[in-house]
Amino acid sequence: MAPAPFNEQNVQAQKERYAAAGQGQVHAFYDSLSDAEKEALYLQLEGFNPKEINEITERALKPAQAEEKPPTVEPLPESATASILDSKQEDIDRWYELGLKLISENKVAVVLMAAALGKSLFQIQAERILKAQELAQKKHSPKEKVTIPWYVMTSGPTRQNTEKFFNGESLGDILPDETEEDRQKRGSYFGMDKEDVMIFEQGVLPCISNEGKIMLEGKGKVAVAPDGNGGLYKALYQAPIKSKFGADAATVLKDMKARGVEHIHAYCVDNCLVKVADPVFIGFSAEKSVSLATKVVRKRNATESVGLILSKNGKPDVVEYSEIDSATAEAKDAKQPDVLKFRAANIVNHYYSFAYLNGMDKWMAKLPHHIARKKIPCVDTESGNAVKPEKPNGIKLEQFVFDNFNMLELNDFACLEVKREEEFSPLKNGTDAKDDNMITSKNDILAQGQRWAQAAGAVVKNEGLEVSPLTSYAGEGLEKYNGQEISAAAI
Repeated sequence: MAPAPFNEQNVQAQKERYAAAGQGQVHAFYDSLSDAEKEALYLQLEGFNPKEINEITERALKPAQAEEKPPTVEPLPESATASILDSKQEDIDRWYELGLKLISENKVAVVLMAAALGKSLFQIQAERILKAQELAQKKHSPKEKVTIPWYVMTSGPTRQNTEKFFNGESLGDILPDETEEDRQKRGSYFGMDKEDVMIFEQGVLPCISNEGKIMLEGKGKVAVAPDGNGGLYKALYQAPIKSKFGADAATVLKDMKARGVEHIHAYCVDNCLVKVADPVFIGFSAEKSVSLATKVVRKRNATESVGLILSKNGKPDVVEYSEIDSATAEAKDAKQPDVLKFRAANIVNHYYSFAYLNGMDKWMAKLPHHIARKKIPCVDTESGNAVKPEKPNGIKLEQFVFDNFNMLELNDFACLEVKREEEFSPLKNGTDAKDDNMITSKNDILAQGQRWAQAAGAVVKNEGLEVSPLTSYAGEGLEKYNGQEISAAAI
């Protein structure tokens, strides 16, 4: 909804509304601002409901008291789970074929939680989408062109550069060594149709002082922070997009409905091995007829610092490693003594039915907010002086994308265990870290390509091989290399 026009009457109404909520300090410097600054502050403040911000903050700082007895945690029931590691090949093939069929019917969409700029990760993932479309088109030969729409969620600060990157434009200081040839190779929208790639922003929430007050970044600007990956839900519901269907489909969910989408794959950008719009995962989830499903990888060991997907008090949930005692973490599976009982590591890789997301107004308001205590540069609203804190002076509010898991029944939730080496290699650390950095991600891509080529009967002369997603989605289509020696670095 568009904000009320900027005029003296509406400004006064806004001042009264914020003052009534005990947040009048946000207008402390209003009279000293230029007309343009006054309007910018007014419009920014119109994006928030101060009473609601107070309520969110209160609930986050004083969450409901935990039960006196510890929660009951168990692995998810077998009826809700499957594993690529030990499923029958016929089951995997059936899920794959169902997933391809759904893709060929244009019933599948992809949502990317990008947040930061993905650089070449965007290209890898775009090419996987293109390959999935091609496989479905060839398999089922529909009269209509197969399309997997790609909805890319960014944060406010990265929106502009993300759009420029997708447009094939120069990013200047971010990619200072990129040549014109590099940009031409990348191309606009990585070969995808522009109208099928829609970029939208997640929301923001004001930063709150330790005293519960909305903080100012400058005299005419509120300090804000992204509302967490759980902000995905509100953004799907409310954030504006440019839809080829026009104003009547100007949000993600409305565009999906106009396209006839029924199944959605959502994931985080930093996983270089992610199988975007994975037919197996789509088919598995659709066959289960669940509202929500998630992929997991097997926990490396009992001490790995990962959240776990499990059943908590009879509901699906995510429990952080710090919430589980060592005895529980080290417990073994009674049926498989060589593996951990609690081993389903969360990798933020989810399936949603469209019907479930389209009905989120029934549960979205129930999602909790979490706090992160931070050092937040700000302006002292009494003195007007800039403050550069040396210790945490406020909180940022955020939601987690899995906060809705425990609102589902176990029979409406499913979990698919996949091979870590094939599907999970996050790029989130600097090269000084041991794992999950640029070097390990590159090595995992090269190792995967070498496995695929060797499985097809090729002899790989180098240590590692990059297989373009346009050549193969998941190891298929490499038969022509049977008996050949491959000395190239990439195919």
